[in-house]
Amino acid sequence: MTTPVPPDGSTPTGPQPQDHDPWSPPSQPGDVPRPPYPMPMPIQTSQPRNGMAITALVLGLVGVVLGLFIILFWMSWLPALLAVIFGSVGLGHARKGLATNRAMALSGLVLGIVGLLIAAGSAVFTVVAVKHVVDSTRAKVKEADEAKESAAAAEKARHLSFGEPYTFGNGLKVTVSKPTPFTPDEFAHGHDKGNKAVQVTVTVVNTGTERIEVETGLPDVNDADGASAELVIDGSGRQKVITGYVLPGRKAVGKYAFSLPPDAARRIEVEFSPDVARWDDAYWSGPTR
Repeated sequence: MTTPVPPDGSTPTGPQPQDHDPWSPPSQPGDVPRPPYPMPMPIQTSQPRNGMAITALVLGLVGVVLGLFIILFWMSWLPALLAVIFGSVGLGHARKGLATNRAMALSGLVLGIVGLLIAAGSAVFTVVAVKHVVDSTRAKVKEADEAKESAAAAEKARHLSFGEPYTFGNGLKVTVSKPTPFTPDEFAHGHDKGNKAVQVTVTVVNTGTERIEVETGLPDVNDADGASAELVIDGSGRQKVITGYVLPGRKAVGKYAFSLPPDAARRIEVEFSPDVARWDDAYWSGPTR
């Protein structure tokens, strides 16, 4: 539609008529003019909340890896627990349509549970292992103490007074009698003039059921100062050395003379073993008077 022009050719003034849309509804008084086409509204889109699932997956992996190292189990439970929490939250977001990585959230949740189980198993294993080591150490210490006590008791049992019997492991029961004075003859060997000679009697009884050989039939004698005494040998035939076998229930008696310095003759110690290669010596001691 065109605007009419006055006959004199002048420019019209005042409000100008607008183009009229024959299909539009009639305007009412007070209507606000609207643009001919509606303005498009911007579409707002939100980003998916996938961070929880990613965090759960990473923490789950960390928890499992740390749990595989027995010594690091105490560090694995925390990331595994956080993986369970974040994985659960991530699954909730996925169910609500706020996240798009449900599988990742589920994987993090599962890994977190596995990590917690591994941490618990490692803790139990460590406690059991430590307890086993402690119990084993205590048992070894106890065995060592008992061995020391047994050795001390055995050592004490092998120190006797004259006249007391001692039974060796092979069944030979040995008794050393209190020394008696001995007078060597003029042909004696091993006795110096002025020394004191004593005679030691050793009795060996076989308490077993088989014959036993006496490998070492000579005793050793120490004087009061701890020095070895000299064995006296003469031609009187009074000395007798135990040799050969001792039958079951039978006994063998040995008699030996020793020369002692006069200042160390008040007390002696006799050592004897039927087999020094197998049995430790037993000791008999006491005064010579």
